[in-house]
Amino acid sequence: MEESISFLQSVKDSFDLKEVDIRTYSPLTLAYIGDAVYDLIFRTMVVGRGNTSANKLHNKTIQYVKAPAQAKMIDLIMDDLTEEELIVYKRGRNAKSYSMAKNSSVAEYKKATGLEALTGYLYLEERMGRILELIQKGYRKMETQEGNHSGR
Repeated sequence: MEESISFLQSVKDSFDLKEVDIRTYSPLTLAYIGDAVYDLIFRTMVVGRGNTSANKLHNKTIQYVKAPAQAKMIDLIMDDLTEEELIVYKRGRNAKSYSMAKNSSVAEYKKATGLEALTGYLYLEERMGRILELIQKGYRKMETQEGNHSGR
């Protein structure tokens, strides 16, 4: 039987990357990788719901990954965060950013950066199950609030 190896470990092995203490990473570095992981989760979900044009896939995905939606997501899962996760989130939220998201308030952008930092931290800790658990909880709460149960 083939031994299971994580995606992250496979990348590290393939490119001979050294182990790094992720606690030394800046919150914006965590947000950088977290943004990609968060985006990939929602792209996977959207693609899994049916084959359509890339433009339609993109338009559906951005409804979940834009800063206002991420801000709403973190608001919905805040009570589910552990103390450790809350600390990482706050570090990301409070980080001094030199850019601004389009079509969002400063508060939404900061919350989104915090969520991305948390996602990046959990990914680098190889805790994908926890990321998926949190996103699934937030997604379900979001869908319930909006009364949008289509595509499920």
